[in-house]
Order: sequence, then structure tokens, then C-alpha cells
Amino acid sequence: MSLSDFIEANLDVLVDDWAEFASQLMGHDSPLTKRELQNSARHILERVAADMRLNQTGAQQKQKSRGELGGGAANMTKAALLHADDRLDQGFTLDHVVAEFRALRATVMHRWQHTSIDPLTALNETVRFNEAIDQVLTESIRRYSVRVGETRDRFTGVLAHDLRSPLGAIMNSTEFLLQDDTLSARCIRAVLTIQRSAVRMKRMVDDLLDFARTRLGDTLPMHRSPHDAARLCRDACEEVRASYPQANIAENIEEDLTGDFDDDRINQLLVNLLVNAVQHGEGSIELTATGEVDRVIIKVSNKGKPISKTAAANIFDPLVRTPLPPERRGTAANIGLGLYICKCTAEAHGGSISVNSEISGTVFTVTLPRSLKIKS
Repeated sequence: MSLSDFIEANLDVLVDDWAEFASQLMGHDSPLTKRELQNSARHILERVAADMRLNQTGAQQKQKSRGELGGGAANMTKAALLHADDRLDQGFTLDHVVAEFRALRATVMHRWQHTSIDPLTALNETVRFNEAIDQVLTESIRRYSVRVGETRDRFTGVLAHDLRSPLGAIMNSTEFLLQDDTLSARCIRAVLTIQRSAVRMKRMVDDLLDFARTRLGDTLPMHRSPHDAARLCRDACEEVRASYPQANIAENIEEDLTGDFDDDRINQLLVNLLVNAVQHGEGSIELTATGEVDRVIIKVSNKGKPISKTAAANIFDPLVRTPLPPERRGTAANIGLGLYICKCTAEAHGGSISVNSEISGTVFTVTLPRSLKIKS
């Protein structure tokens, strides 16, 4: 008897054994009842048995071995996705999902090893069964991880959005207090400290909100209109100097850098690059902005230890952080989203951003078309 025939002929017994074994494996904190465990096992085993009967090409076997979609029957893939959705909704952890499949595999093989079958056939059947189980497991884990990530990103977006209101109230209150002529010099310094901290917090919250948007498949909201990039560069330098008085920022900015830009987004991009240079570089920082017929090129350079090739390859990925000593840690860029947002902003303008790091220094180069439709 083939293993697929054995599974279908002994489905009730296998499901009962598996549910009992899975319950023991997961302990008393299992969120599923025995009936729920049985239903899930039955659904998966039926799909696995059907898949094992299909003729399998070498390419499909290779896909299965690599955990790639397309290596098995569509209905088996659907069973894996439904299983992952079901388990996540029922509060299963990823460890529980893996434990389920380990128990399912062990149960089937334990029962089948007592049947009479020639060794070569047994080997081939075992390989096919393990391939099918591994594919269902892989696709269930993939689906589970994607849904967890989406839930996390939605939470991040909601949290960032809700934090904007109290932060706005703090910033407005500091503006109001600074208009009070009766404040002592000591109180004014305290209010200015609160104001600078609120600005940094707002930068973090804005980055988190943008991160959540892009992760959930949305594009950065853009409002392009005629602006002078030279002014945007100078404003960004002044903003960073106010937050980091110790920073030595030099400007080399040409005139006539007008174009269609989202001024808030470009300011965010430039501030993130300058803050990154303050935190990770050494010595003076230079912002250079030049214009060509159809584009504006902005460079932010700093001295210091060069970025390794491995780090440079992933530097614009989200949540990538470079360790900093305590005395150089800032508030705004520590969550590792600043450069990722820079990349999203440049690309949303139809431009690009790159980094070149050598012993002589590190240079981030942003290229922005003066006029181009926003990518949808």
C-alpha cells in the first residue's frame, strides 16, 4: 500500500493520534481544543495525500526542497495558507505551528513503518511525504510571519498617528510660553529644551508613520510645488545646528535650484542625512548643492571611520542601526528609519540616493529631478 493510500485509509486513526500527540507537545496552555486540532490535521493530510499522487517533475521537486511556491498542488498551498490564518486568529505562536507539523510527521511515520512494503518504495514514499509536509510547513510559516508583520506595522502606524496630537500640543504650548515676557532666563532655557526635544520626537513619530505606510503597501504622501532647493538646504542646516549646537556644518550651495519638490519631505530627507552625519561622522560636515539643467544634486559628506561594504549594501534598509557610544546617541535617528525614509522620499520624487564611503570620508548623494510626475 502506498503511503498516500495508507493516509486516506487510516485518516481517522492518524488524526486522533496526531491530535493527542500535539496536545501533549504543546502543554496545558494550548489555545486549541482537540476537535480543532483534528480538523486542521484532517484538512492537511487530505491535501498531502492528493499531492503525493501527482506526477512530479524535477523542477517541482527542486522548488519544494527550497521552500518555494509552485512546487506542489495549488490546493495544498491553499491548505497551508488557511492553516496559518486559522492558527494566528486562534492565538497560536509560531513555535506551536512548528510543533504541530513535527507531531503530524511523527504520527504518520510511526504508524506507516509497521506496514509491509519493499525498502525502495518506502524510501520514495517517505521522500514525497516529507517534501509535501515541508512545503506546507514552509508556506504556513511564511503566511504566519507576513500576517504578524502586517499587524505590527498597523499597530506602529496607529501609534505614530495618535502620538502626533499630544506632541503638537506640547510644541504649541512651548511657543505660547516663549511669548511670556515674565519668564526668567532659566525658565526660557527649560522651555527651549522641551521644544527641541518635542521636535526630535516629532521627527521620530513622522518616520514611524512613513515606515508603516510603506510597509503596508502605501506610498508616501507627496505635495509637490515650486520650491527653491537652496533655501530648503539652508533651512535644514539651521534646524540641525539648533538641535546639535556642537555640529560644524559647512554649506556650499549654488543659487537657482528651483524645481517641483515637496518642501516638507525634502526638509525631512536633508535633516535625516545631516543628523546621521552628526551621529556617525567626525569633524566638520559639508552640505553641497549644485544644479544641472534637469536636476538638482545634493551631497552630505563627513569625515570618520568608513562604512564597511557589507553595511553600505544594507544601509537604506528599514530598522538597520549602527551602534553608537552613549555620548553620541541622539533622539531622532536611533530607531534606524532615517536613511530608509530618505530613500523613499528620493524615489517618490523620481530621484535616487546613494552612499560612497572611503578612508577620506563618507558621502551621501541625492539626485532630484527638477520636474517629474510622482511615481504611483
